[in-house]
Amino acid sequence: MRLHDLKPNPGAKKRRKRVGRGPGSGRGKTSTRGHKGQGSRAGSSTRATFEGGQMPYIRRLPKRGFSNSYTRMEYHAVNLSDLERSFEAGTTVDVEAIMSAGLANGAGDVLVKILAKGELTKKLSVTAHKFSGAAKAAIEKAGGSCTELAAPAPEEAKAEEAAPAEKAEAAEDNSGEESAE
Repeated sequence: MRLHDLKPNPGAKKRRKRVGRGPGSGRGKTSTRGHKGQGSRAGSSTRATFEGGQMPYIRRLPKRGFSNSYTRMEYHAVNLSDLERSFEAGTTVDVEAIMSAGLANGAGDVLVKILAKGELTKKLSVTAHKFSGAAKAAIEKAGGSCTELAAPAPEEAKAEEAAPAEKAEAAEDNSGEESAE
């Protein structure tokens, strides 16, 4: 058997529907599109969810909930057991060290919160954005220290702070031009 001997089984290949090829074909004249109307026109196609112009189902339902995604600050949780396992006694543990140890990941500003799950016996100097009360107590009990970093402000708040200063500068520029005239 060679490649040119291969052929599909009888009935496996169905002939395509050829429309608009005369009245004898059974699909002449209107070419299966019926008379007039949107569906008979060229380029006529609507999205799958189109309901003929009536108010769509998704818009008939009430809105639910809210989103705070643009101001939400998500912290990576790091437990005391993770610190115990990943760092030697006397080490200074900061956000970069936590990321390089694989305990937190992400790009840009990564926020870290230390939680009290597990036990800590090593003396560590820990720097993070937040600490739970129990975690702070456990680190200090083991002879270590906790330093809390300030979390970066949300992007939108930064933009709003910058906007009034820009408006004030623009107003000063305009007032100088008017007095010159």
